[in-house]
Amino acid sequence: MNASQEVADLLHLEKLCVLGHGNYGTVYKVRHRQTSAIYALKILRGGDPSHEIKIMHSTDSPFIIECLGTYESVSGEKAIVMKYMDAGTLDTLVKANGPFSESSISHIAYQVLSGLNYLHAFNIVHLDIKPSNLLVDQSMNVKICDFGVSKIIRENESPEFWDIYVGTYAYMSPERLDSNGYNSRYVLASDIWSLGVTLLEFYVGHFPFLPTGEKPNWMQLVLLMRFGDAPSLPKEASEDFRSFINCCLQKEPSKRWTASQLLSHPFVCMNSRFQE
Repeated sequence: MNASQEVADLLHLEKLCVLGHGNYGTVYKVRHRQTSAIYALKILRGGDPSHEIKIMHSTDSPFIIECLGTYESVSGEKAIVMKYMDAGTLDTLVKANGPFSESSISHIAYQVLSGLNYLHAFNIVHLDIKPSNLLVDQSMNVKICDFGVSKIIRENESPEFWDIYVGTYAYMSPERLDSNGYNSRYVLASDIWSLGVTLLEFYVGHFPFLPTGEKPNWMQLVLLMRFGDAPSLPKEASEDFRSFINCCLQKEPSKRWTASQLLSHPFVCMNSRFQE
């Protein structure tokens, strides 16, 4: 019996604890009552649950969290059963252990870029890449999760009709904070900016646009992202890492490298043993 068959009945799953909360649902650690297998269960609330379910059902990549089953209760509540990642999120990891080494960041970058490259090839833009949406297991295998605000780009559809302010402001690209500057030709580039901010956060151990411990407000974020300079890296940062971050954090989206291009960047290729 495979995992999808095993979780065919939601009543067989026992909630153990809350793993996380989001704008569009709550994720629980659950155990199958008969087999004792552990899974993650996301109860969807708000937004358009069917949209997230559709995207998850349409993806098949080792770098994207697996959807093992979807359910709808009599009351209309919808849920997704997913693979359980036993080390939590990279947000939890960096807060617990402090900054990551460049080698670890290179390994993470390869996996997230592989996931984004897969999504972008199918015209899916995630729109909320951040540390808490990157799941990890004890072997440092990373998977992208939470497609609650993601979009499938339709032919001849313009992002001007989207609610572009959904997601997490701190990781939004400059053009997403300027409705007049959001161009459909470069909508996928917004995920690359978010990844750059995320990886830089892993390197310094805190949100990189502000000093340690300082929490930004909305207006401060808009000014920082649209008009501020990119964060300066510590002097010990390698030239390859500096170059990689620069390729991600270009203010002009047309100048940002694509996921496919970044997979060939020397910084990402430095850990070839992880990629075999």
